[in-house]
Amino acid sequence: MGTVGAPHDVIHGQRQLVLPDGVVLQASCWRPRHGGPWPALLMRQPYGRALASTMVYAHPAWYAAQGYLVVVQDVRGCGDSGGSFRLFASEARDGSCTMAWLRGQPDCNGRIGCYGFSYQGLTQLLWDGPDVPDCTAPAMAGLSVQHHWCRDGRADWWALGLAWALQLAAAACQRRGDGVAYGRIRKALHHQDFCEEGWGLLQQVDPGNHLLRWWSGDWESPVADAGLAAVLRRPMLLIGGWYDPYLRGVMALRDQSLKAGGCPRLVVGPWTHGNWHGGRLDQRHLAFFNHHLKGCPPPQPRHAVQLFDVGRGHWWGGSHWPQPALGRCWLRGAGLSGVDPHAGVLLLEPEKAMAGGWDQLVLDPWRPTPARGGHLDLQAGPTDRHDLDCRSDVLTFTSPPLPRALTLSGTVQLRLKAASGGQGFDLCCALSQVREMEGRTRVEQLSMGVERWLGPQAQTLAWRRVRFQPLLQTVPAEVRLRLSIALAGWPLIGINPGNGRAPHTVAAHERQVVVVHFRWEEACLQLPLQQQDQATA
Repeated sequence: MGTVGAPHDVIHGQRQLVLPDGVVLQASCWRPRHGGPWPALLMRQPYGRALASTMVYAHPAWYAAQGYLVVVQDVRGCGDSGGSFRLFASEARDGSCTMAWLRGQPDCNGRIGCYGFSYQGLTQLLWDGPDVPDCTAPAMAGLSVQHHWCRDGRADWWALGLAWALQLAAAACQRRGDGVAYGRIRKALHHQDFCEEGWGLLQQVDPGNHLLRWWSGDWESPVADAGLAAVLRRPMLLIGGWYDPYLRGVMALRDQSLKAGGCPRLVVGPWTHGNWHGGRLDQRHLAFFNHHLKGCPPPQPRHAVQLFDVGRGHWWGGSHWPQPALGRCWLRGAGLSGVDPHAGVLLLEPEKAMAGGWDQLVLDPWRPTPARGGHLDLQAGPTDRHDLDCRSDVLTFTSPPLPRALTLSGTVQLRLKAASGGQGFDLCCALSQVREMEGRTRVEQLSMGVERWLGPQAQTLAWRRVRFQPLLQTVPAEVRLRLSIALAGWPLIGINPGNGRAPHTVAAHERQVVVVHFRWEEACLQLPLQQQDQATA
């Protein structure tokens, strides 16, 4: 894996592609000063090619110094490229034109890999035909707009969704020279007013914004079937983060690749959407591209799946996602689980006979239950939620000290019976580990899960299911597990107004008090328990 040179041995330049409809796409290019032609690395993004996703990746000059022609292109309607931007809509067609153009460049040897995360992750998967990259490295992205880009459990991502939509709206304002609207957006984001005012602001300054369509039920699919199967069969390096909202999309993408006959590699670490510190991911990318574009030895270790165990602080590796056994914890409450920290109990399997009871929970829309951390916060990551669990509008169920360490590997699910007095409610849940440290209780949140019900079905006492963010976490012996249940997770999730309507369609003064009744008979928390004798990376 020797390097060709240092960044000062790299030449930087600009190139443009004229599309069949006359729109001109602009790109920045980096290549070694001497030699060639080289294999190419392509990134297509809407945020301005000078950024080149350097918030998480090494600068393109570093990749070029390793012996690559690196091309970062402004997509249609963004940066210096011409045309009008509509989220994902033109990427398959424009991407295929870019692919043919790049293969024909005199300093490209015809071998092309793609890399990038988030929007730049999805552009690697959208192709209008069978000519697809030789390998791809999509990070923190999924294929389904409805299920992987904007909601958990039918509840739209509120803070994340509005912040991203306003970011793109600000770029559109900057492009057309509208400094007044740009300033309004910057002010709303800076003062955190966007959570209350963002929807109306979007309608005023960017009426074509994707979020206005998505939250209104317009789930336009960006996927072009012509190129999808081909790219899924090509070598693929998938990157995910335990605290990233697109993790389920990454995992679904791996499953789709396997079904299509591909052999994807998956790496999931303790990362957020914008912070991959300590992951050595640029080195992982380089080894992957060197193998598939230059014929170098395969990356080490050769595990197809590499997962970071947050509890143990080291990597697990294997040929497949670890197959867990199903463990269960049962719930017991007697109406005091929101006011007495000892009243709600999480019972381990042998104590199932002691489970049952009931609780009531009330959401006051004037002071909605807050949430933070996890995968849906703008400040994502681990958090101590002890103060949140002390609120009376949060039900808590805590286990006895664990008799042995447990490794949770996969998706935790909660199954319970609940009914609302009105036509809508949310369940915003958290799984935590509880430690006693130097005389104080620390409640370390491990994973979150959200689900929403709207309409008359919310009033029926029926089985409800909540799926949590996937995790790999070893919980030590003597530590207690805790399940927390709330009816809101503001501002991560919009406040359910309780009248059958979606949150963005209701003014603040129209929100109703929401009362939910729970029955705990047969209610259980399903835990994916990994065997302890697994290989480590």
